[in-house]
Amino acid sequence: MESQFEELAECPDIIIATPGRLMHHLNDVKDMTLRSVQYVVFDEADSLFTMGFAKHLHDILKKLSDTRQTLLFSATLPKALADFAKAGLRDPQMVRLDLDKKISPDLKLVFFTLRQEEKLAALLYLVRERISSEEQTIIFVSTKHHVEFLNILFREEGLEPSLSYGAMDQEARMIHISKFRARKTMLLIVTDVAARGLDIPLLDNVVNWDFPAKPKLFVHRVGRVARQGRSGTAYTFVTSEDMPYLLDLHLFLSRPLKPAPTEEELLKDMDGINMKIDQAIANGESVYGRFPQTVLDLVSDGIKEVISSCTELIALEKPCANAFRLYLKTRAMPSKESIKRAKDLPREGLHPIFRDVLRSDELSALAFSERLKSFRPKQTILEAEGEAAKARNSKGSNQWLDVMKKKREVHEGIINLVHQKSSVDPRPEEEEDDISNWEKKEVCGTKRKSQSFRDEDCYISSVPQNQHLEDGLSVRNNEGFVENRLDAAVLDLVDDEASGMQTQKTRYHWMKNKFVKLNSGDRVTATGKIKTEGGAKIKASATGIYKRWQQRTHKSINIGGKSGNFAEEGTSSAGGYHGGNKKHFPGGRGCKFIPNANVPSEIRNPEQMQKSRHQKAMEITRLKNKSAKDGKFQKNRRPDGRGRGRGNGKGAGKGGFGKGKGPGKGGKGKGKVKGKGGR
Repeated sequence: MESQFEELAECPDIIIATPGRLMHHLNDVKDMTLRSVQYVVFDEADSLFTMGFAKHLHDILKKLSDTRQTLLFSATLPKALADFAKAGLRDPQMVRLDLDKKISPDLKLVFFTLRQEEKLAALLYLVRERISSEEQTIIFVSTKHHVEFLNILFREEGLEPSLSYGAMDQEARMIHISKFRARKTMLLIVTDVAARGLDIPLLDNVVNWDFPAKPKLFVHRVGRVARQGRSGTAYTFVTSEDMPYLLDLHLFLSRPLKPAPTEEELLKDMDGINMKIDQAIANGESVYGRFPQTVLDLVSDGIKEVISSCTELIALEKPCANAFRLYLKTRAMPSKESIKRAKDLPREGLHPIFRDVLRSDELSALAFSERLKSFRPKQTILEAEGEAAKARNSKGSNQWLDVMKKKREVHEGIINLVHQKSSVDPRPEEEEDDISNWEKKEVCGTKRKSQSFRDEDCYISSVPQNQHLEDGLSVRNNEGFVENRLDAAVLDLVDDEASGMQTQKTRYHWMKNKFVKLNSGDRVTATGKIKTEGGAKIKASATGIYKRWQQRTHKSINIGGKSGNFAEEGTSSAGGYHGGNKKHFPGGRGCKFIPNANVPSEIRNPEQMQKSRHQKAMEITRLKNKSAKDGKFQKNRRPDGRGRGRGNGKGAGKGGFGKGKGPGKGGKGKGKVKGKGGR
C-alpha cells in the first residue's frame, strides 16, 4: 500500500488496478478523486461483472466524471452483460468482431475419447510422439494438485516443464512464465488462471486435460494458439461424462460434429474413407475418435512403474482424487437436451490422426474386439444347459427349458409394447452398414423441428432465439443475467422447499433493520470484512495506513492528482490534471480551457500551512536547546579562563617541585610558587 501511495503521489497519467485495491485507496485517501479521469477501461469485462466485482465497479464509476469514455473489452462478451453495462453509459456502441467464427480458422481441433485413468498415458504419448520437441505446448488441468502431479511426473520422465496456478507466489509464477517465454522450457502446465491475458507469440499447441464446463472457457483456452496468422492445434480429452459438454460446445460454435469411422468401414475402403475424412476436416467439421488401446497399454505400464517408485507421486494421488471429485461437484451442468442426445450418439472408431500407427492386421484385431463387445447371445445360459442336457438324454422334457419358455411368453408382451411406442416416436432410422452412410453420421448444431401448432412467424417465445449462443458466452450459467431475468417480477417471501430457503439465505442479507438483496456472486461475511488479493480480510472502511504514511513522509495525494509534496508550491485547479513535466493537458469533451492554469497559486493549502508551522516550531525548539547548552557551559567556566580544581598534583616550574596554589593550571596546595601543576 505504501509503495502505491508513493506512485499515486507522483501524479500518474494511467492507473492499472484491480477493483478491490482501487476502492481500498479511495476509502483510505479522502483527498483522492477520479474526476479528472477521461477514459476508463474494463479488461475482461465479463469476468469482472460475473465474479462479484459489480458493486466495486459501480462505486468506482460513481466517482468518475460524466464526460468520461467507458470501454469494455472481452473475447466473449454476452449481450445481456453489454445491456447491463449500458445502464450508466451515454450513446453506447456495441462492436463484436468475428462473432460468427468465435475461434481462429487456422486452429485445428482434435478430440480424443478415452477413460479418466487413461489420460496420463495419452498425455505422455502426445508429448513424446505427436508433438515436436521444437513446439511449445500449454496443458490446462482442473486443479493445482494436478499441476504439481504432472510436474513431478514429467521431471521423472526427463521432461522439464513450467507451471502456474492461482495459489502460487507471484514471483515464482513470473519466473516460470519467463522461462517458457524464453523457450527454456517447452511445456507449461496451468489451471484456468492462464486462460485469459497470456500472450505467447510462438505458441503451437494446447492440451485440455479436463474438458471445460462452459464453451466460453474452451474459446479462451484454445485462443492462446493460432494467433496473428499462425496455425495451431488444440488436443482435448473427452470422457463419457464429457460428451454432453462436447455437444454444447459445437452447438455454440455452430460446427458439425462427426464420429470417426469404425475399423470395419476402414477395412472395406481405407483410401475412400480417408479422403472423405480429410475433406470433412477441411470444411471445418470436427471429428472425435478413440485412442489406440495398444498404445495406451504400453505407456500405462511405464507410468505405473514410475509412480510406484516415487514417494511424492504416491502422496499426491489422494489429494488429486479428492480435488477432482470436488471439481466435478462444483462445475456447471450441461444442458438437458445435450444429455439426452449424448445417449444416442453412434459408436466412434479410431481417430484419423492414428491412421499411420496401426497396420491392417491390427485394424482387423480391433474390429474383431469391437464385434465381441457388441455380441449378444440368442439363448441364456439356462436354455443352453437345457438343450445340452436334452441332447444327452432325449427322454422327457427339461424343467429349465419349460421355465424359460414361460418367462419369454410373459416378457414378449412387454417388449412388443416398448417397440410399438418407439416406432411411434419420430426417431431416425437405423443406418445401414454402408461406406457412404458415414457422411450421414453427424451431430449437427441444429435441433430437428417437431410438428407443432405454433405459427413461427407470430409466436413469441419466453426464451430468446440465440439462447444457446448467449449461454455459451456466459460463465457460471449466466448468473445474474439470463437466468434471473424474471426475478424482478416475482415476490417470494418464504420459499416452500429447503433448497429454495437456503438460496434465499445466501441471496438476502439483514442490514439496518431490513433485508438487502445482493448482486450475483456476492457473499456475506459475518464480520463485514473484504478479502484482499493476498487473501487477508480487512475492514471495508478506512484503515489508517494512509495517515501513518503521510505523517512519516510528509507527502499527500491531493485533489485532482497534483503531487502532494509539501515543499512544492501551488495547487491544481478544480477538475484539472497537470502531471509530470507537461505544461498543458488537453481537456475532454465539455471541459473549458482555464487561462493561467499552470501558474502556481499563492494561496497555501492547510497541509502547507501546517508544514510551515511545524518547521517554525522545530526551529524555535532547536534555538532554545542550543542556548540552554551554551548557558550551562558559561556557568561552569570563569571569564579569565582560570578555574579551580581539586586533587593532588605536582607542579613543575621556576619555583621547583611541590604542592602549590597559584593562578596557573595547578591543583590545590599550600605552596605559593608559580608553575604548572597536574591533577
